[in-house]
Amino acid sequence: MPRSSWKGYLRLSLVSCAVALYNATSTAERVSFNTLSRKTGNRLKQLMIDSVTEEPVDTSDRVKGYQVSKGQYVLVEDADLEAIKIESTKLIEIETFVPQAEVDQIYLDGAYYLAPDDKVAEEAFAVIRDAMARKKVVGVGRVVLNRRERMLMLQPRGQGILATTLRYPYEVRQDSEYFAGITDVKLPAEMLEIAEVIIDRKSGHFEPDKFADRYEEAVVGLLRAKQAGQAFAVPETPAPSNVVNIMDALKRSLEAEGAEAAATRRPRAPSKKPAAAEKKPAEAAEAPRKPRARKAR
Repeated sequence: MPRSSWKGYLRLSLVSCAVALYNATSTAERVSFNTLSRKTGNRLKQLMIDSVTEEPVDTSDRVKGYQVSKGQYVLVEDADLEAIKIESTKLIEIETFVPQAEVDQIYLDGAYYLAPDDKVAEEAFAVIRDAMARKKVVGVGRVVLNRRERMLMLQPRGQGILATTLRYPYEVRQDSEYFAGITDVKLPAEMLEIAEVIIDRKSGHFEPDKFADRYEEAVVGLLRAKQAGQAFAVPETPAPSNVVNIMDALKRSLEAEGAEAAATRRPRAPSKKPAAAEKKPAEAAEAPRKPRARKAR
């Protein structure tokens, strides 16, 4: 069983159950690098240096500080932060239920799996999970993770619940800051119709299993080439530029997509096989395959 990142209770009104929160994502499989000395090839250590004395500071002498003015700090000990105990430290209380479609995706942050922490909790957990599924809503509550209280969206997922931390409004930049300068363009109907046809031809289903991390693959190729003492180069893709004639580009795109679609639909020509009477005895039947040896258990 994976190690949980948080344990506590899930509560809906007077119904509560013991639950555990697990990280739903991981970057452990990514290629990672160490920082080395170019001269010796040894790994480097990071030191915390006093900005004035330029002397290394031991872990026991480090303390958090909040700057109130230039060069002036309020010191905060770990014990001070641990003393801030709020109810959501060990409790996820569902405060409200909302339609999932109303949740703006820009507020979605980290993903976790929420599951019952013991057999006794399974019935109450199932009641909360299945009731949300039947009402087609998601729950919004709070939880303390790494000393910070986070808003949490809960939605049924199979036999468990997907818990997604939500950003606070002060963490989200308003889109008006970036979109205000975009003018309202009046587009010809034909141009939109061609674009819609291209979209239809390229439409499919969300299949994350087909996602390929091309950067990660290139890094692995680079490492293998270096290990083998070989040169490694990734072909450069020319950067696209702004299209001047949109209609011409759309029409050429439509032709290209049509040709590609036709190629995938074109049936293969049947292969011409000699009549059975014309086969040579050696070709009349395939040689029997050698059975694979079973591994001893």
